[in-house]
Amino acid sequence: MDLTIRPRRLRTTAKLRKMVRETRMDKSSLVYPMFVKEGENIKEEIPTMPGQFRYSVDRMPEILNEMADAGVGSIMLFGIPDHKDEEGSGACDGIIQKALEKAKKEVPDLFYIGDVCMCEYTSHGHCGILKGEYVDNDLTLEKLAK
Repeated sequence: MDLTIRPRRLRTTAKLRKMVRETRMDKSSLVYPMFVKEGENIKEEIPTMPGQFRYSVDRMPEILNEMADAGVGSIMLFGIPDHKDEEGSGACDGIIQKALEKAKKEVPDLFYIGDVCMCEYTSHGHCGILKGEYVDNDLTLEKLAK
């Protein structure tokens, strides 16, 4: 391969290097799932996932700090929007973006991963925008890029 620039994006920060280094199993390798919803002062248990909760953005720092103090290095954010429609418009400039902004400000040392699946934002529950009976991947990618 004749490259003028060597791509090293997975080595640009200590957080990324730590995440992609050789296989090791310890608490810093864990990714904690966090479910974030619209509203204020919300911490509600998810009945089908004992010990897991849905949080509003203002309540996130308490669990983020707990995870950081416990040595967990990464958080994956799943958004729960108030509104769903055919095109998943709540995925753009919605709950995940608000959650990421707050999380990075409050607990910057954690590595944050945002779920980009459209299923939670669409009224039909598919992972993309439907054209007829099928997911239109190109249209869905345009929406995800926003």
